[in-house]
Amino acid sequence: MSTAAPRPAAQDRLWTVDEHLEDILATVRPLEPIELQLPDAQGCVLVEDVTVPVSLPPFDNSSMDGYAVRVADVAGASEDFPAALEVVGDVAAGQAAELLHVGPGQAARIMTGAPLPPGAETVVPVEWTDGGLGEGPVDGMRARSLAPEQATGHVRVYRPAEARAHVREKGSDVKAGDRALEAGTVLGPPQIALLAAIGRGTVRVRPRPRVVVLSTGSELVPPGEELRSGQIYDSNSFALTAAARDAGAIAYRVGAVADDADTLRSTIEDQLVRADLVVTTGGVSVGAYDVVKEALSHVGDEDEAGSGIEFRRLAMQPGKPQGFGSIGPDHTPLLALPGNPVSSYVSFELFARPAIRTLMGLQDVHRPITRATLTTDKALTSPQGRRQFLRAAYAEGTVRPVGGAGSHLVAALAHADALIVVPEDVESVEPGAEVEVVLLG
Repeated sequence: MSTAAPRPAAQDRLWTVDEHLEDILATVRPLEPIELQLPDAQGCVLVEDVTVPVSLPPFDNSSMDGYAVRVADVAGASEDFPAALEVVGDVAAGQAAELLHVGPGQAARIMTGAPLPPGAETVVPVEWTDGGLGEGPVDGMRARSLAPEQATGHVRVYRPAEARAHVREKGSDVKAGDRALEAGTVLGPPQIALLAAIGRGTVRVRPRPRVVVLSTGSELVPPGEELRSGQIYDSNSFALTAAARDAGAIAYRVGAVADDADTLRSTIEDQLVRADLVVTTGGVSVGAYDVVKEALSHVGDEDEAGSGIEFRRLAMQPGKPQGFGSIGPDHTPLLALPGNPVSSYVSFELFARPAIRTLMGLQDVHRPITRATLTTDKALTSPQGRRQFLRAAYAEGTVRPVGGAGSHLVAALAHADALIVVPEDVESVEPGAEVEVVLLG
């Protein structure tokens, strides 16, 4: 992947949210497909249709423990007048059905999943029989009735059964030649189960992107350590690592890097070996210690043609300062997000998540968007010329703001499952108005 060298003019203008996102998605490309074993393919995206090579089930089999019989032999059976049948043997799961043949007046004991033997037309559940014990209806296959020496004998059947009752027919799930899964499918547990069931040991997919997340700031301390004066706990790297995994990536969290440009650049370069995308948080504003800008503004080295990180101001709130570009010999894409927790998370949802989904090869890379009725005590205000994203709780077509507008309010973020979108040309939204809502989960 490559991107254009830094454009100085970009820092002198205000980018729209859409322009920044379009630039990212036009640059990031899906990862190359690879062949993976099924356990390793979970969460990956198929790159080709999968056709069923063998029908499921591959043969007629019993859905119950019971007796395989002919319909005519149990017609009219009742507790007062049971049908007495000769038991000719057992059919267990995994056994070849051809070993037995059920003729007139005969029955074969059959276990769940066992193939229906030739001659049999239906299955009578064991609960409808005496289990071969001669003591009236039983509630299941008794241990002593399963003894090999009792594989023959007689069974009394107390109820009739229709043709094909309790029989899973060959191909009733999927038939040979059917399309099992379409290209573009994300492989979850049910899809992995289907692939295994049709005999696929490997599958061709786009791998899950590897995302390295790191935060910057000398004030950041890992959770669990004691805070000293002027220090805060590093929450951003944990939040964004979790968000990257939620988006489908394999995410690696790097401990917070102090405000030193050389250390930061060295740390990022060391991480490139395991990164398809790098996400940083913090150090992209206009302060004196904005280390990310200092470290990455000039990474377009001569031996790394096409790389470069561009820092921009976006017409949005929160999340005005942003950075995007590529770094290293493989031109690994890098997203530099703001450091305030809410700004960081909102920016990730708007820009990093779509980038991850694009790397996966998905067609729909965005969170769902809906319309909802605003429920609030007073009008919402929004700065002119900025697209505002407000944390909110969504329920049954209504949405209400959660917490204030401050970009540091992590507690409010924890109770939000949506973002209210206020367009750039709107400065006030009245209670009861219909608003656009991004659903976060």
